[in-house]
Amino acid sequence: MIGGTPVGEGCPTYIVAEMSANHLGDYSRALEIVHAAAEAGADAVKLQTYTADTITIDCDAPCFRINTGTIWDGTTYYDLYKEAYTPWEWQPRLMEEAKKLGIACFSSPFDRTAVEFMAEMDMPAYKIASYEIADIPLIRACAEKGKPVILATGIASMEEIRDALDACRKAGNDQIVLLKCVSAYPAPLEDLNLRMLPTLAKTCGCVTGLSDHSMSSAVAVAAVALGAHMVEKHLTLRREDGGADGSFSMEPGEFAAMVRDIRDVDKALGSSEYALTEQQKEEHISGRSLFVVKDIAAGEEFSPENIRSIRPGDGLAPKYYDEIMGRRAAAPLKRGKPLSWEDIV
Repeated sequence: MIGGTPVGEGCPTYIVAEMSANHLGDYSRALEIVHAAAEAGADAVKLQTYTADTITIDCDAPCFRINTGTIWDGTTYYDLYKEAYTPWEWQPRLMEEAKKLGIACFSSPFDRTAVEFMAEMDMPAYKIASYEIADIPLIRACAEKGKPVILATGIASMEEIRDALDACRKAGNDQIVLLKCVSAYPAPLEDLNLRMLPTLAKTCGCVTGLSDHSMSSAVAVAAVALGAHMVEKHLTLRREDGGADGSFSMEPGEFAAMVRDIRDVDKALGSSEYALTEQQKEEHISGRSLFVVKDIAAGEEFSPENIRSIRPGDGLAPKYYDEIMGRRAAAPLKRGKPLSWEDIV
């Protein structure tokens, strides 16, 4: 349950709009993104709670300089996060605005102070970002708050996933959502491996979903068809405005179209049990059955000339055709009569 909304089997897909750095340091723009998320049909907007000093240190050593083939290569971690962070004083106001609009607001904490800050605001969930998946003390601190914990698996080995799940469960918290994720920005389609979603659900025994950094809404829709119960996508107002995450974020119209498609898939998935709907039961009468197509005298033999499989479905099932051929009519039968067992001797 996230803010009173159930997430999981039998529930509509829970859709999260990730704001990240797309506010561009402008509070009014952050408010616009919250409104855009609500108008697009998202269930929640997600923030990130850190400062450059809580997530890394200001150091120019080679290992602190980004050089991993990303859009941020060439800068230091400290400089990136100094630019991208969401001011903490905004967050209670953004959360209140989201509440007024009828959607949830929660965040990703990146250290213990962020966890406590989120707890003071009574945020309804804690999202562990992909690069924090191995920080068991951080995960434990989140789990101990008793709210749902959402774990992104972007760089995680299966052992690290199990360790993170164990940390939550040992803290007495089994409200876990595990998000399949590829930590590439944008993520290449061929790396997404969406067929892994049912495997994760079966192996890990928890609700699964997708944190999607691809440029395609089709990926999220396909993930829902494969069993994802949560979808997270970055949302910006206009990609051309730039920013640390703008180039791989959706614009409001694109996000809204994705939400509509996901809601259609939610409806269409239905039950895994094979059964006819009420409409199908009504339409069943329009199927084929055996009819008398030429007047037949009492005692006359049934043949392809006087019995055919045609629409509608009022008579015997066509599967009895071979069994009936060569047998005889119990009474005179008029053309257009649906054949029944009482007509046959």
